[in-house]
Amino acid sequence: MIFKSKFPDIEIPQVGIYQYVTSNPKKIPDDKVTYVDGITGRSYTFGEFIHETKKFAAGLQDKLGFKCGDVLTIFSPNQVDYPIVALGTIAAGGKVATANLYFEAADLSLQLIDSGASVLIVHPDNLEVAIEASIKAKIPASMILLFGDKEINGYKPYCSVLINDREIEPIYYTPEEAKSTTAYLIYTSGTTGKPKGIEITHTNLVAWLAQLTITECKLGSNSITTSVAQFCHCYALIYIVHATLILGTTTIVLSNHSVETICESIQKFKVNYVYTSPATIIQLVNDPLAQQYDLSSVDMILSAGFMLDNKWERKFYEMFKIPIYQCYGLSEACAVLLPDTTKNVVQGSAGILIPNMKAKILSDDGCELGYNQPGGLWIQGPNIFKGYINNKEATIASFDKDGFFYTEDVASVDEQGNYFIVDRRNEIIRCHEAYVSPSELESILLTHEAVSDAAVVGYEKEAVEFPTAYVTIKNGYKQSQTLAEEIQSFVDEKVESYKKLSGGVFFIDRIPKNSMGKTQRLLLRKKLNNEKMN
Repeated sequence: MIFKSKFPDIEIPQVGIYQYVTSNPKKIPDDKVTYVDGITGRSYTFGEFIHETKKFAAGLQDKLGFKCGDVLTIFSPNQVDYPIVALGTIAAGGKVATANLYFEAADLSLQLIDSGASVLIVHPDNLEVAIEASIKAKIPASMILLFGDKEINGYKPYCSVLINDREIEPIYYTPEEAKSTTAYLIYTSGTTGKPKGIEITHTNLVAWLAQLTITECKLGSNSITTSVAQFCHCYALIYIVHATLILGTTTIVLSNHSVETICESIQKFKVNYVYTSPATIIQLVNDPLAQQYDLSSVDMILSAGFMLDNKWERKFYEMFKIPIYQCYGLSEACAVLLPDTTKNVVQGSAGILIPNMKAKILSDDGCELGYNQPGGLWIQGPNIFKGYINNKEATIASFDKDGFFYTEDVASVDEQGNYFIVDRRNEIIRCHEAYVSPSELESILLTHEAVSDAAVVGYEKEAVEFPTAYVTIKNGYKQSQTLAEEIQSFVDEKVESYKKLSGGVFFIDRIPKNSMGKTQRLLLRKKLNNEKMN
């Protein structure tokens, strides 16, 4: 059974992404403030943004010999200049690769080589790692430039090297070129294996932004937004760097995502729309400091990255009286499911399909499933990526003959079109003939008074997986076999027999997570198997 979006199809503009985001459908005046540094207050108006990106593009061509199709990598925390560098590169006909802020030199060098990057724009705090990585990637020092206005050990700020009076006319793309030309290279988080470079075309981005403007009808020129997610990830890159321009909002850019910075910025700038992840929501609930600020300007929060447990959603609302809407997406498609904020959102739902999209849910043996039947989620639409760079095998394996992309997530859909994400398919625990969702057991573990964080993985023995928990405990509790058994019994009493923590409960100082706050269950599974073998 093929499921279609409840929204009517929309027309997708057939232009390049730079032309689209600067087309100004909201009639934004040139002096409208668009991006604001939430810490320093430095800002860019809409008109300044356009001029600065054209100057940046000219500088790339004139000073660095940058050509159409060349790759520029950004290695930095969120900066108010980040949109200038990203869209300035696009205006010059280049591709932008975003590097994870927390990369070490080995990880960064692999991405630089894989993407074919020739220019590297770096935050001063990341310079040491960037220099080490660039040596192996054979990027000369002259092609490494800095954010900010200070020269460090001979490495110069990009503004002193590239920004002059000359502006260029941004590269124009025909409809056919927009469909085939890569604009961004976004690398997967690597939670399920080696990171892969996702090629997102101009049309992919334009399609998603067009889909967004239909669903995000509450946002406009009076809206003030902020993101508690890094621009190196697709979620923040699209919502903040690009959607800000097409929707006409003012965006507060935060380079520091501490509880104090987040709350101070919301209070100071009267932010009314926040993009964040479940990890930050849990952090705000657990930190008493958050309750000392006035967050009443916030109308709603959009949470993405992974599904937030209902317990935390309820706690957050009780404390701050701010509704949380959850959405679902992945780097290969940007957003897929968004909440219909004009209606009462069904609890636990990840939203409904955005316009122009189709989905199907398949069983393990490839049979199409119907309503309320969980299975592998496959999606199709104009926002689906082009492919994985230098990885034809993975690209082919990800699509079926009809052009549907396999998300690797287990989902179900009800008769009203509400989708529910069960879990990552390769993280589902296969216990005899039944499937066990790690996130379901983790949500129960988190209700135990001694548990501060938890992750559940499967320990495989003789072709059967046994649910096993890793937990961190709160201050005031001591690790002991007695406590482990108590926690295990606490969960086992609340679930069916096949869901019981038959693999036991283990203590760990910290649950490993990536920069988006996703639990790295693959690492824990390897750790568990090594410990069991020894």
